[in-house]
Amino acid sequence: MDTPITASRLRADVYRILDQVLETGTPVEISRAGKRLRIVPVDEAPESKLSRLQPHPDAVVGDAEAIVDIDWTDAWRP
Repeated sequence: MDTPITASRLRADVYRILDQVLETGTPVEISRAGKRLRIVPVDEAPESKLSRLQPHPDAVVGDAEAIVDIDWTDAWRP
């Protein structure tokens, strides 16, 4: 996304900006009163957080079942 446009620019070019969002699917951010608003196409489903997970095949080295039986009572400090 580019830098946000002002509400005045949106007002002046609202139809062109809306057509641009529909054609490209790229959201447009508007800055208004120090806050950001976003115009996005509704028919596109938002990307889920789970779909952005990266695989970490080396996260558990060894037998994953072995960590189930580890006694953590000595290390636990609530």
